[in-house]
Amino acid sequence: MTGTRKDGDRAARPDGRDGTEIDDAAQPRPGAEHEPDARSDETSAVARGNPVTAPWRVVAPPVEPARRPLRTSFAVGAGRAVAGMSRRLRLGSGGMIGGRLAQSLQPGLLGTLATGRRIVLITGTNGKTTTTALVAEALRSRGAATSNVTGANMLDGHVAALMTDLSAPFAALEVDELHLDRVVTEFTPAVVVLLNLSRDQLDRVGEVRTVQQSLRRALARAPQTRVVANRDDPNVVSVAADHPAVTWVSGGARWTRDALNCPRCGSFLDDVEGEWRCGCGLARPPADWTVTGAGLTGPDGLDRRLAVQLPGQVNRINAAFAVAAATELGCDADAVLRRISAMRHASGRYSAVRLDGWAVRLLLAKNPASWLEMLDLVAAHDRHLVLAVNSREPDGHDVSWLWDVDFESLRGRAVTVTGERGLDLAVRLRYADVGCEVVPTVRDALPNAGEEPDVIANYTAFRDLLVRSVPR
Repeated sequence: MTGTRKDGDRAARPDGRDGTEIDDAAQPRPGAEHEPDARSDETSAVARGNPVTAPWRVVAPPVEPARRPLRTSFAVGAGRAVAGMSRRLRLGSGGMIGGRLAQSLQPGLLGTLATGRRIVLITGTNGKTTTTALVAEALRSRGAATSNVTGANMLDGHVAALMTDLSAPFAALEVDELHLDRVVTEFTPAVVVLLNLSRDQLDRVGEVRTVQQSLRRALARAPQTRVVANRDDPNVVSVAADHPAVTWVSGGARWTRDALNCPRCGSFLDDVEGEWRCGCGLARPPADWTVTGAGLTGPDGLDRRLAVQLPGQVNRINAAFAVAAATELGCDADAVLRRISAMRHASGRYSAVRLDGWAVRLLLAKNPASWLEMLDLVAAHDRHLVLAVNSREPDGHDVSWLWDVDFESLRGRAVTVTGERGLDLAVRLRYADVGCEVVPTVRDALPNAGEEPDVIANYTAFRDLLVRSVPR
């Protein structure tokens, strides 16, 4: 074991034998029996008040920390260089290409970079990026923490995130739902946060049951990991119920259409928004952390003030998950709440920006559950809305989910739609009796959108707008 030698420890000898310190004055030498006794001379000198020079000793030098293998150092350096070049050329954040190159040069690099750190993995259908930013900030109340803040949530992005600060003792990593099983084969996380599960990208991910099965396999591989899970989502409860160490968080159920039937046996759940219980035994567990009207009640019974600048009830719930996860790693709940209360946006979400010279607020909505939250958020005002929908690979090519969104709440609002699937959205709005104007791009919409409109966009549309925007 490396580190500073404590008093009383024996220093290692250069010859590799017993680590007792060498005192040459105590070692016999040829003819020593005929020499005067040096110790009696020392005693006499002390008695006379004269200083005595201690005999010289050989003490092993401090042990230097083990250096990373040359190949690992080269892979990290090359990955960092490519990521930096990508950012300078404005080709992207570098969160994917840097990690991908580093992994190709050193297979198994993720496990190597994770060694010695306490890592929180955050997964679920919605809220991953925002909650990851909150968890990272919460962990910084105790020490340095790195994170994949750009949302690159597969192995390449995890490698890139851990490369940014090799000495940080903590990390908060967003993980794609179907990749958690792969990540836990690379290293054992300290905490896994399970937010929620609903339909998303059906052509890539499949049904919710498919995601559940993958997540259950992942947790089975990590029995020593602490799981922080949503007790209000039956799909999440089904995933985490059999794990030996679970902390349950309660913030209320908003989107319930994907959880009307028991995930285990298929029976109808009568009270999915309340204390539901299925005949097969699966039931809503008691909460350890509960979001209340004014604050957050923890396992200690204290009701703490939960004040976050990120808008909406959904972000109060995300903050509760961050507090629960951070306290599992020894962070003080009050210190965590102070840090996260200052956050105003997360990776551009909810950010007030200037886009093509116009002041706007950017909001992300990518599936029915997240559109529900964003439509509730914009219901607080009557400003113009610009809605943008694409259907590229990261979005999912299937946009049939548009018919599950309650766009009827926009009746009477001024709405402009755009994006690659703008016409599909316009048809959906027509059936919801919502009048709208269709334009080719967001740039075309802004001149007629009034003062500070909200722009709600799905993933790739949001990403493209964020790159072009300037913070206000």
